[in-house]
Amino acid sequence: MSLVEVIVALVIAFGIAGIIVPVLPGGALLVAAAILGWAIWLGESTGWVVFGISAAFIAIGLVTKYAIPGKHLKDSGMPLSTQIVGAVLAIVGFFVIPVVGVFVGFPVGVFLAELRRHGGNAGDAWASTWIALKAVGLFILIDAVAATLATITWVVGLFLT
Repeated sequence: MSLVEVIVALVIAFGIAGIIVPVLPGGALLVAAAILGWAIWLGESTGWVVFGISAAFIAIGLVTKYAIPGKHLKDSGMPLSTQIVGAVLAIVGFFVIPVVGVFVGFPVGVFLAELRRHGGNAGDAWASTWIALKAVGLFILIDAVAATLATITWVVGLFLT
């Protein structure tokens, strides 16, 4: 394995870590960029085919990760304003509580917004918060699966070159 391939593997690992731990930079686009860099470095048709297949997985994942969880939230009746409050508190949490603030801020924000929307009924607010947390989990899972399929494609490409 060449130094370039080791670097690509490390960048891919960092990208996948950024999906699983949203506080870290990275994500599926970083995985795609690493594979693109490898294809350019390789300069062969195999590299471009591998990149094309990997890019297709990433593109499908990008569309799907917004469509499916978004549909679940829409079907549950959760308004966009609740999601925005959750996102804002996630950002605030990121700065107030290092490392875990996002994981605290988002559910607290959604819960508070839903508590207000449901007239102080904590049970209904928690049920809505749980739906939002499941949607976020599905969002992360879809992204991780797409990046993993792209990575597997790259590994297969390594053996073919």
